[in-house]
Amino acid sequence: YEKYWDSISPFIKFGCLKDEKFCDKMKDAVLFKDIDGKYLTLKDCVEANGGELKELDKNVAPDNAEENAEEKKTTIYYVTDEIQQSQYINMFRAQGQDAVVLKHNIDSPFITQLEQRYQNVQFQRIDADLTDAFKEEGDEEKLKEDTETLKELFRKATGKDQLEVKVEKLKNDKVSSMITLSEEARRMQDMMKMYSANGMGGMELPDVGQTLVLNANNDLVQYLLANKDGEHSDMFCKQLYDLAVLANHPLKAEEMTEFVNRSNEIMMLLTK
Repeated sequence: YEKYWDSISPFIKFGCLKDEKFCDKMKDAVLFKDIDGKYLTLKDCVEANGGELKELDKNVAPDNAEENAEEKKTTIYYVTDEIQQSQYINMFRAQGQDAVVLKHNIDSPFITQLEQRYQNVQFQRIDADLTDAFKEEGDEEKLKEDTETLKELFRKATGKDQLEVKVEKLKNDKVSSMITLSEEARRMQDMMKMYSANGMGGMELPDVGQTLVLNANNDLVQYLLANKDGEHSDMFCKQLYDLAVLANHPLKAEEMTEFVNRSNEIMMLLTK
């Protein structure tokens, strides 16, 4: 069954979305492949994250349903592109955390259906936020001060006046910058893309819900804090921003051209 699951899963999930009775019969047979290639049921995923799978009682009174919705939710993390999101996957593995792979277009509406059926479960893409497991404790006042300094610097360098910037002390000092995008904003963007693909016009929501996370433990970030008025600070800010974006999603054509040209400039600096 596991051997054929990847091939048949879109049809099973489509059937679950179209027919509630079919979903009732198949709910325990739906599998999720994790980042190590192991197949798990939804119950397995929830229990591995310290939760308990509870299906919404359709006969429950509305007031009690609201109380159930407010119950603490178990988060299941997922990836949509194992290559594009490899930086985030490596961070998860380093902390002993797991995530499931959801690559197909049908997965977005399918997990929305599961969240409605099991209201104590929520799905969140691996790059939606940084959990405490990835961070070290630090001086909160110093981090706030550094955040304000770098926010001004990066907004000026990138020309993005609404760019959200946050400085955190990440355990992995090799990571300089990351992009996080809230799950709500991502699903809205996915919906807009779907409308565009269907010829309904659609509209882009650039940078909404997006945050640039800079690692206070990284030498490049420390260099920028110490040399914010340096000759090449703007160039380094743009490069760190683009590197963070590349680990999250592909750059547009003109952005990629600018990134390659800037990379060549940085290499020329190293030859001097």
